[in-house]
Amino acid sequence: MGGMKFHLGLVITVIFAISVSVKGQLHDFSDGEFDVRQYLSTSSRYGAGKKAMNDNHQNPAAPPSGCTPILLNLVARHGTRAPTKKRIKELDQFSIRLEHLLKYADDTLTGETHGSQQIPSWLRGWQSPWDIKKTSGELTREGEEELYNLGTRLRERFPQIFDEDYHPDVYLISATQVPRASASAVAFGMGLFAGKGVLGEGQHRAFAVISDSRANDIHLRFHDTCQTYKEFKKKREPALKGLLFPVYAEVSASLVKRYNLNFTEDDVALLWFLCRQEAALLDKTDQACGLFTQTEVELLEWVDDLVLHYLKGYGESINFRMGVPLLQNIVQSMEQAILMKNAAVEKARLRFAHAETIIPFTCLLGLFLSASDIERIQREQPLEPPPKPPQERRWRGSTVAPFAGNSMLVLYKCLVQGSSTGKVTAPEEPSNSFFVQILHNEKPVSIPACNGTYFCPFEEFKERVAGPHLRHTFESLCTVKVTHADCPLTCRISRFFQWLFLRKGYKLHPCEDKDEL
Repeated sequence: MGGMKFHLGLVITVIFAISVSVKGQLHDFSDGEFDVRQYLSTSSRYGAGKKAMNDNHQNPAAPPSGCTPILLNLVARHGTRAPTKKRIKELDQFSIRLEHLLKYADDTLTGETHGSQQIPSWLRGWQSPWDIKKTSGELTREGEEELYNLGTRLRERFPQIFDEDYHPDVYLISATQVPRASASAVAFGMGLFAGKGVLGEGQHRAFAVISDSRANDIHLRFHDTCQTYKEFKKKREPALKGLLFPVYAEVSASLVKRYNLNFTEDDVALLWFLCRQEAALLDKTDQACGLFTQTEVELLEWVDDLVLHYLKGYGESINFRMGVPLLQNIVQSMEQAILMKNAAVEKARLRFAHAETIIPFTCLLGLFLSASDIERIQREQPLEPPPKPPQERRWRGSTVAPFAGNSMLVLYKCLVQGSSTGKVTAPEEPSNSFFVQILHNEKPVSIPACNGTYFCPFEEFKERVAGPHLRHTFESLCTVKVTHADCPLTCRISRFFQWLFLRKGYKLHPCEDKDEL
């Protein structure tokens, strides 16, 4: 009997020890099937975003025989970047907030209620690893490598396009005036033209990167130059907070119960931001990310994607219709290449911008949609938001716009008319010998508006993919109509001078530390 008591006591002790260990244990997502780095929405590194896309990717048919790529249009997001000054300040303040939470727990909770073993040790004395004096949203070393390697891979993948010496009329490289975008263009160009110059051991060469002023950039910064969108976003953002609050409240309640720290909804939002930064920039998944369960990570990622949907994606037509100048520029480049035939000079237009550029652009192309969704988009009807986990969804920030995320439109010239089935016949019209292929994050994707094919005849692409959007102009979409009743004399005078200065390319306000993606 005494032996039974001993064994029973041992079992209870072991169970208690295990339960305490499980409660206080951080979730380590670095191993196993679930990799938190693929669930960081637009904070995902390029490699993680590509892997997440590969898991749901089907290998399409190869280009039809007799087809050669003659023009490449690239729209890419900048590479992995450091947090902005605004977010670093928030993290510095959060370290003070953590001290207060821990002190309150130490002072008010005792014994079993305190559960000091439940509190992760890294929280005590935590300080932000980012120094606001040295960091301000700039491209990181990993971000440079992402774009450099992308340039190298594209040169190897499309030798017919990148077979000439650099000339700005052949390879047009552009970026926004934001440093991380222009630095991404430089890193990409260094990879693309490596070994083709005489500079240094790497035989690099100089190349030009052009930019429009922030006030006038309607091709890559339309989110900042479209007044209609800016007013829409200002009105929509407060309503979004009401949608997000229940999820943050649910997660905060779980964290309070798990760690006996009075985390609020705002604390959860900052911890999730810290998780994304640690995982993407430091490759650390067992601290802030470890506070959350897999289910909570999937919920928080979904919340981020929900915001993207309503403010940058398919949630409202103005989100992507304002990008028509970019789409028009690409279509015109293709038309020019077709008209020039063998005398074509330009071979690539390479653009580097932001998530606010790449997400609307993928929407203009109708990527990650079904045929019925395409019809709604072309009728300017908003789509339903991505379904809440555990339901599956195709539209995810980590695959649509990870760091260095990109969309490429490749124009092929075919000696014969090709089809998605691979059958070929003699072309009847010269225009029928040109096809468009879309690659997203370097993977060929189907084109829903072109019957789900991977190679869309150019005229069909122009009519069915681009046509419904190009009926609009940037001016008609983005000019805010204000009546005299809504705008007094002082307002009208102010708007006149703003219009006048913007036409001349002047910047009316100093550069702000915006939390752009």
